[in-house]
Amino acid sequence: MNQLTLVLPFALPNAELAADLLKVLQAPALAALLSRTSDCNLETFDNANRLLPHEAWLAHALTLSPAPNGEAAQSAFAAQAMRGYGLAPEPGARYFLLHPAHLAIARSHISLEDLRQLKLSEADGRTLFDTARPYFDEIGQPLSYGDAGTWFMRADGWSDLQCATPDAATTQDLSVWMPEGEHARAARRLQNEVQMLWHEHPVNAAREERGLKAINSFWIWGGSLANAEAARCASSLHTKDVPGWLAALAEPAQRDASPNSVLASQQDAIVVLGGLTEAAQAQEWGMWLQQLQALEADWFAPLLAAIKDGRQGQLRLVLSHRDAWLACTTSKHAQRKFWRAITLNKLKAS
Repeated sequence: MNQLTLVLPFALPNAELAADLLKVLQAPALAALLSRTSDCNLETFDNANRLLPHEAWLAHALTLSPAPNGEAAQSAFAAQAMRGYGLAPEPGARYFLLHPAHLAIARSHISLEDLRQLKLSEADGRTLFDTARPYFDEIGQPLSYGDAGTWFMRADGWSDLQCATPDAATTQDLSVWMPEGEHARAARRLQNEVQMLWHEHPVNAAREERGLKAINSFWIWGGSLANAEAARCASSLHTKDVPGWLAALAEPAQRDASPNSVLASQQDAIVVLGGLTEAAQAQEWGMWLQQLQALEADWFAPLLAAIKDGRQGQLRLVLSHRDAWLACTTSKHAQRKFWRAITLNKLKAS
């Protein structure tokens, strides 16, 4: 019996808002999938891991982290993401993901702008990359280009550097989310050098004229060693509306997933649907409801139908917010539990 896992970052609403949001959400298919289950477990997550619950779950599922929770949880995505961009990491070398970013300075703290909102074009991203690249080459930590917002830095000696994922750090006070470890000072010095290179750069002047935020820094994370054996993209992974680095973990044909394409494969699969993240991070709950309503029509209703008519064996939903994930499994047999009321109450339990 094949199993489909649907990973939905930020599908769990904030506890204090859940009751009000669920009063207006019309999602009977999602309610059926969450109510008539064979098992359902809520697992709390320690933000001290410097990544989000769905990122930790995914890293473990793709064998990039030894555990999905606790001190062993890791966000070691860089080397594998490089291969998804057609780059060839050198076996035994350590690579980091590096994103052009905007750091906003408020009266009391510095924050990281959501990378999704930067709207950095390929032309501008390449220009900023070409400006910074000679400096990285000079210090022996060369850069590689993935796309406008996704670069890679080789830093073999930085095994101690502990970094936060950009989505974990977004909207937070960066004083507790900056890199830590013996080489944290070197990372900060590198960041300062790049900030000076890009200060008053023509790309930023043109962006500000268009009402866009300046690219005034970068965010580094995801450090990992490249294996001697070149791993392929994850054949089980499908993605939709996710950042470039995450899409790069999947085969190219599986980076714009649909229920039909996933069901047609007849294989065990993991589908990451990232469309709720931007609204939740910005606390735009009206937009969040619209996105969830679209998922109801596009994903939950078709998958519920496939479960009931036997085209899909098992379906596991992994829903998360910043502090927990909820994992529920259903099947054709579980959907026959007519005595269980169909509600969205499990979304409140977080």
